[in-house]
Amino acid sequence: MIVVMKVGSPEAEIQRINQEMINWGLTPEKIVGQHKVVIGLVGETANLDPLQIQEISPWIEQVLRVEKPYKRASRQFRHGEASGIIVNTNDGEVTFGENYPLVVIAGPCSVENEEMIVETAQRVKAAGAKFLRGGAYKPRTSPYAFQGHGESALELLATAREVSGLGIITEVMDAADLDKIVEVADVVQVGARNMQNFSLLKKVGAQPKPVLLKRGISATIEEWLMAAEYVLASGNSNVILCERGIRSFDRQYTRNTLDLSVIPVLRQLTHLPIMIDPSHGTGLSEFVPSMSMAAIAAGCDSLMIEVHPNPAKALSDGPQSLTPERFDRLMQELAVIGKAVGRWEQAVAIA
Repeated sequence: MIVVMKVGSPEAEIQRINQEMINWGLTPEKIVGQHKVVIGLVGETANLDPLQIQEISPWIEQVLRVEKPYKRASRQFRHGEASGIIVNTNDGEVTFGENYPLVVIAGPCSVENEEMIVETAQRVKAAGAKFLRGGAYKPRTSPYAFQGHGESALELLATAREVSGLGIITEVMDAADLDKIVEVADVVQVGARNMQNFSLLKKVGAQPKPVLLKRGISATIEEWLMAAEYVLASGNSNVILCERGIRSFDRQYTRNTLDLSVIPVLRQLTHLPIMIDPSHGTGLSEFVPSMSMAAIAAGCDSLMIEVHPNPAKALSDGPQSLTPERFDRLMQELAVIGKAVGRWEQAVAIA
């Protein structure tokens, strides 16, 4: 249930209403929109009469029920307004959201060594990326495949950040590693295989860094949004949704099926920012550019693209990784689409 306040409502009146809701056994959450303040009410609201709440104050414009099972993730919860999620990096603030420029994240699947991660960071930064992705801990289908260097890789990511100024996005697999990851990461990623690891979602939701939540391999949209709800309900309001391809019946020509139709669907259902990962979504580097351009045209808020200085020798996911040179050209191509739809911060100049 949400309480929509009238324009110009006094802060003292908002606080009084909050306290009244607490007295009723509800948890109020103040949401400041572009024009109005909305108070989200979490708790047992099924038997509450909206008119009863509206009578509390003449400053209440209307009281609405949130019908979706995912309450905080629902676009209704913010009275139709999109979230802008601010991430503080060494180079300043970067905002993910529908009303902000497109944010590009790039980097290797796994952190392999200092030379590789620093070189990649410098190259993608020069091309226009705002964040460096890189796995310190890697979930792999085979127990014999490279699992990442762990804590030592986090130190290399910290070095790459100092050199490049890029924000850092890396994945958490085990709650036992969360504190170490939070010290380095600017955004904590929950991967597709852990999307419904509810105990991990709760712990990730209790820490302060923004959370990137990838869609599960076979997850429905509602299951994905309910997973986001776990993070939001645990106290972390900064969640970014990432579509990375889902498993379908045809795996001969692509690694996964990249569901770009999810962009307009999510835009209706949730206020959370939408990221697309065309690298995992296709599994082949030659398809990444066209899917990246299509994602921008469809209205995504962010792209995550795998880049490696030598994909043929990558320890993981080399076939889907672009070379730095191809990433340079792709950023110029994306600028054309991004500017056409009003989502590009500036033209990217490649030296």
